Amino acid sequence: MEIFKTKSALEAFLKPLKASKKKIALVPTMGALHNGHISLIELAKTYADIIVCSIFVNPTQFTDPKDLEKYPRPIEHDLAMLNEAGCSGVFMPNIAEMYPQGADENWHIDLGKAEFLLEGEFRKGHYQGVTQIVKKLFDAVEPDVAMFGQKDFQQVLMIKNMLAYFHLPIKIITCPIIREDDGLAMSSRNIHLSPVDRENSLVLSKSLQYVTDHFNEFSLDELEEKAKRFYQGIEGVELDYFTIVNGDTLEKAKSKNENSLVALVAAKVGATRLIDNMIIK
Repeated sequence: MEIFKTKSALEAFLKPLKASKKKIALVPTMGALHNGHISLIELAKTYADIIVCSIFVNPTQFTDPKDLEKYPRPIEHDLAMLNEAGCSGVFMPNIAEMYPQGADENWHIDLGKAEFLLEGEFRKGHYQGVTQIVKKLFDAVEPDVAMFGQKDFQQVLMIKNMLAYFHLPIKIITCPIIREDDGLAMSSRNIHLSPVDRENSLVLSKSLQYVTDHFNEFSLDELEEKAKRFYQGIEGVELDYFTIVNGDTLEKAKSKNENSLVALVAAKVGATRLIDNMIIK
């Protein structure tokens, strides 16, 4: 497994591979890897010959500087996991490599109305920062396909909108959520959960599962109301939102007959903010 710190070194590695018509997959990450990330690499192997994983904690997508500061960076652990998973190369640039003019460079594109819904409402500017760095990674790698986890459902939609904005010929693959045995969605943030918080965090997956299990029994409004009741009386858990939306627009679903329906939730558990979702159809 090769490790690259600069775009030029990465380009030199990829150039002959592209010339020989090898398919390239990019798995963008911020490190602190877990089995959910590894599942992206395993799925990427079915689409491409060469798997490039990036590890970069992107400053422009953090709305809280403290969140950026405490983001876990277990590099040796991450590299060992990627090597074992059969990753071809790892791109690990520093901030100066990705933002030579400084991280406050001017960037703003039209991502559509969905940018300002759900996570966009609670983390203003977040998806501008996400699409900013993903575009830079796409430019550096020029992959045929890129792998993103379903857990960040809104993020995948924003990246697809960014692709359309720039007319980039990259196929986005959305990979299913990987869960712990008790249902908790795997996340790099889970390491911040105390034992009590870890137990309380199960309310996210339980409320989502309730909606999918009882979808045919109640109206959309009733389902949302019943799901929100799961969070009542749990000390240390603060619900930001629980909603059932159209999966293409993220606007609140008006009918069960819409082509794509997704239930999404965000909640603060202790000091850690978690998100989760389940695709209903």
